[in-house]
Amino acid sequence: MWSKPRGRQTNLDFQQYVFVNQKCYHDALPWYNKYFPYLALIHTIMLMVSSNFWFKYPKTSSKIEHFVSILGRCFESPWTTKALSETACEDSEEKQRFTGGVVFQKHVSSDDNSQSTPLMDTPKVQFPTEKLIAEAPSLTTLDKKDGEQAKALFEKVRKFRVHVEDSDFIYKLYVAQTAIKALKIVLILSYTSAFASEISFSHICRPEIESLIGYDQFFCTHNMAFMLRKLLFTFMAMICLYGLVCLYTLYWLFRRPLKEYSFEKVREESSFSDIPDVKNDFAFLLHMVDQYDQLYSKRFGVFLSEVSENKLREISLNHEWTFEKLRQHVTSNAQDEQELHLFMLSGLPNAVFDLTDLEVLKLELIPEVRISAKVSQMTSLRELHLYHCPAKVEQTAFTFFRDHLRCLHIKFTDVAEIPPWIYLLRSLKELNLIGNLNSEHNKMIGLESLRDLRHLRTLYLKSNLNKIPTNLTELSPHLTKLVIHNDATKLLVLNSLKKMTSLVDLELQNCDLERIPHAIFSLANLQELDLKNNNIRTIEEIISFQHLRRLMCLKLWYNKITAIPTSIGLVKSLESLVICQNKLETLPPALFHLPKLRHIDLSHNCISSIPVEVGYLHNLQHFAITGNKVEVLPNQLFKCSKLKVLCVGQNSITSIPEAIGQLVQLSHLELKGNCLDCLPFQLGQCRRLRKNLLFVEEHLFNTLPLEVKESISTSD
Repeated sequence: MWSKPRGRQTNLDFQQYVFVNQKCYHDALPWYNKYFPYLALIHTIMLMVSSNFWFKYPKTSSKIEHFVSILGRCFESPWTTKALSETACEDSEEKQRFTGGVVFQKHVSSDDNSQSTPLMDTPKVQFPTEKLIAEAPSLTTLDKKDGEQAKALFEKVRKFRVHVEDSDFIYKLYVAQTAIKALKIVLILSYTSAFASEISFSHICRPEIESLIGYDQFFCTHNMAFMLRKLLFTFMAMICLYGLVCLYTLYWLFRRPLKEYSFEKVREESSFSDIPDVKNDFAFLLHMVDQYDQLYSKRFGVFLSEVSENKLREISLNHEWTFEKLRQHVTSNAQDEQELHLFMLSGLPNAVFDLTDLEVLKLELIPEVRISAKVSQMTSLRELHLYHCPAKVEQTAFTFFRDHLRCLHIKFTDVAEIPPWIYLLRSLKELNLIGNLNSEHNKMIGLESLRDLRHLRTLYLKSNLNKIPTNLTELSPHLTKLVIHNDATKLLVLNSLKKMTSLVDLELQNCDLERIPHAIFSLANLQELDLKNNNIRTIEEIISFQHLRRLMCLKLWYNKITAIPTSIGLVKSLESLVICQNKLETLPPALFHLPKLRHIDLSHNCISSIPVEVGYLHNLQHFAITGNKVEVLPNQLFKCSKLKVLCVGQNSITSIPEAIGQLVQLSHLELKGNCLDCLPFQLGQCRRLRKNLLFVEEHLFNTLPLEVKESISTSD
C-alpha cells in the first residue's frame, strides 16, 4: 500500500521549476556552451587587431600612409601617361638614327710613371651610340602645373626611399603579426574541436537539493544545442579558411625574397633602363602592392628613374628658358664678344643652340650638361667655360668642337669632372684647368692626352702641383705660354721647363719659390717672366738673364726681395720691370742703364731716394714709386721726355720741381698722400694731363692758377 504523502504543501511548483532550471544551467551545462558567443567575439576582435596592428602602430602606419599617398599620386600623374609615351617614342626613333659609336684609342706614354707627375690618364674616349637627349616633347602634353607636381613627386619619392630603404622594421612586424595570427588560429581550433563533442541536447543534472524539492536527479534539455553546434562548426570552418590564408601568407613571406625588389620587367618594357632595384621595407611595400595590382609599381618605378627625372627637368627647363629669355641674358664682355653665362640650372636649355651669333658660353654648377648635335648651328662659338659641369657630347657635337673651339676653361673639384673628350680638340689654342691635381684621389692624373692638342699655344694650370709634369714637354714644339698658379704649394721640381724651348711667356705664381729657378735660363725664346707672390728674397741669379736675349718683361712683385744686384744692367733687352710689394731700400744706378726700359714699377717698398741716373732712361714711359719713403724728386727724372705715367703718391715729397713742365706727354699723375704745400703752375705745360687722371688733394689743386686749372679740367 502506498503511504500518504506527508509534509506541508507550499504550492510553489513553478518557482521550484525555475530554480532547478537555473541550477542545472549553471551546474550541468558545460561552460563552453554558455560562453561560446563571447569567445567568438573576443577571438574575432583579437584577429582583427592582429591583422591591422601595422596600420595603427605609429612607427609603421606613418610610412604606410605616406607610401600609399605617394603611390596614388604617381599613378594619377600625367607624367606617367602621355608625356612619357611620347618621350619613349622619340627615344626609339633616335636610337634607330644612331647605330654606331666612335671609340678613340689613346696611346699612353711609355715614360716611367714614377718619374712624372700625371695630370690626366684617359686611355680611351667613347661617345654614346645613341642620342643623349631626346628632343623634348610638345609642351602641350604637360602644362607647367603638372610639371611642378611631377618634380615634387620625384623629390618625395627620393626622400621616401632614403627614409624607408635603410630599415626592415615593417617587414619584421608584418611577419610577427602573421605568425601570431597563425598561433592564435591553431589555439582556437584546438580547444573548439575538443569542446564541440560536448554540445548535446539532453543533460543529467544532480543539483543536491532533495531536501528542498524531494528529487535528487533531473533530466534537462538544452534547446539551443542544435543551433550552437551549427554555429560552432561554421566558426571553425571560417577560422580554418582564415588559417589557410595565414599559412599562405607565411609561405609567401619566407619563400620569396621580399626584402629585394627588381624592376627588371619595367626596365625591359619601358625606355627607362636605369630604374634601380630597391631593398628592405621599400621592396616589401612594393611586393605588397603587386599583390593588388602590378600596374601601380610599374608607374611608381618611373619616378625612381634619373632618366625620367632628367627628361622632366628638360621639359620644364626648356619651357622656362625660351630663346627670348636667353637672348636677354646675352652680354658683351671686355673683348666685345657675345657672351652667355648660365648658373646653377638643372641642365642646358635647347634654345641655347639657336643663339648662332654667340661667341662665349659659360656654364657653371650645372650637374647635367648634355650637348647635342644642334651645337653645330653655333658657328660663331669659339670659347667654352665648364665650371663644375661634367659635360657629355654627341659625336656630331664633338666634331664641331674639335674643328671650331679655340679656348676652353675647365674648373673642377674632382678629376672625374674633366670631360675626356677635351684632349682630342685639335684646334684648341688655349686650355685652362683649375682644380686639385695633387690630392689623394687624383694621384693617377696624367698629361698623356695633351699630345693631340697640336695647336695649343696657352696652358693655364691653377692647382697644387709638387713638380711640373714631364709630359708637358710633348707640347714644347708649339706651347708659347705656360701659367701655373700653385695655391702656395711648393713647386719643387722644374727640370721639365728646360725642354720647353718655345715658351715666350712664363708665369709661376704662388709657387713658394725662394730663388729664381735655374731651369728658366734655358728658355732662349722667353720674352715675359712673372714670378708673382712667391717667397723670393734674393735675385743674384738675375745675371743669367743676359743669356735670354729676348726677355722684355720681368715681374718679381709680391715677394721679399731686399736688393737689386748691379748685374741687372746686363739684361739689355729688358723693357718692363715690376718689383712692387717687396722690401727694397735702395736702387742700383745700373738699373737706369737699360736703354730699352719703358716701364718701371717700384711701388710699396722702402725706397728713400731715386738715383739721378734715372735721367738716362730716355724711353721711359711709366714710372711708379708709390708707397715708399721718397722725399725728393730729382730734376733728372723730368728729362725722361717720353714719360706718360708718373706715380709718386704716398711718399714724403715736400715739393714738385718746376721741371715737371718738360713732361709734355704726361697724361697720368699721382701725387696724393705727400707733404706738398702747393703745385707748380708748370703743370699747365703738360698739355695731355686731365683732371680725371690727376690724383691730388683738392686743396692742392686749388693752389694752381685759374687758367692752369681750366686747362687741366678741359676735356678733349
